[in-house]
Amino acid sequence: MICLIADVGGTNMRIAQTNGVDTQFTQDRTYPVTGYDNIDDVINQYCTDENINAVQHVCVAIACPINGDQVSMTNHTWSFSIEAVKKKLNLDSFLVINDFTAQAMCLPFLTDENKIQVGGDKADLSAPMAVYGPGTGLGVAHLIKANEKYIPLPGEGGHVDFASNDELEQKILNVLQSKYGHVSVERLVSGPGILEIYQAICHIKSVELSFSSPADITKHAVDGTCEYCKLTLDTFCRVMGSFGGNLALTTLTYGGVYIAGGIIPRFIEYFKNSDFRTQFEAKGRFTALNKKIPVFVITEKQPGLLGAAAYLTQNIEA
Repeated sequence: MICLIADVGGTNMRIAQTNGVDTQFTQDRTYPVTGYDNIDDVINQYCTDENINAVQHVCVAIACPINGDQVSMTNHTWSFSIEAVKKKLNLDSFLVINDFTAQAMCLPFLTDENKIQVGGDKADLSAPMAVYGPGTGLGVAHLIKANEKYIPLPGEGGHVDFASNDELEQKILNVLQSKYGHVSVERLVSGPGILEIYQAICHIKSVELSFSSPADITKHAVDGTCEYCKLTLDTFCRVMGSFGGNLALTTLTYGGVYIAGGIIPRFIEYFKNSDFRTQFEAKGRFTALNKKIPVFVITEKQPGLLGAAAYLTQNIEA
């Protein structure tokens, strides 16, 4: 039985092979989505490149909402019918899931080598888990275990209201409210959010803007060469901690709260020494509870493929 898994973003589509029995995958390749008219063209190209004559099952994790048969990508032109692609490729199963559903599904299968713990006790993988990931936006999902199966709970948690916890955060909130009206957590906890925090702080401090990219701001914060960049990254870490602690309380995530995406691993030592964990635990009467809940930074290079493999294993249609 040949099964394929894929992780589709606005720039690239990564494809690999799995056996449909466990989460191991091999022969992963990456294709630029702009080079192909349809998702099935990429799958066919992969089969040609790997000398595969027939595929039985495919699971695709894709960066857009999944509501019914028609799938339309948010950051690319692809739009397709799940059933039509299944028939065109002569598949037994064609499973399409949101990219953060895949992030959630990968959590129980991460090893100690592809995650870094930031405080808390040992994770109980039979208990609820949460994952959030700052990137272009802020993805959020939960995972629960029931009847020996893992069930992902997708959502749009990144768009809940941002709540300030100190005077500076309140001033930043005021600046962003004047700019946007509603201020979600995503406005701060994301790549663009780093720039938003920096610009707001410079406005509050009445200083000239010196940097215009999140990467530059992060670099000068870590190097200690700009006090306003450092204040920006410190604030970013604090807000991440407060929000992560909220996720922990929502479903009592004794299975852990996990941080996905490529931003945090770039400054992991700075992050570990920040006020992230302090703010994660600072929940008043429930501080003692949150102290027990572990946080992990995901360092697995292909969590989307790992999660797609896990989802496929549980949901193959006979």
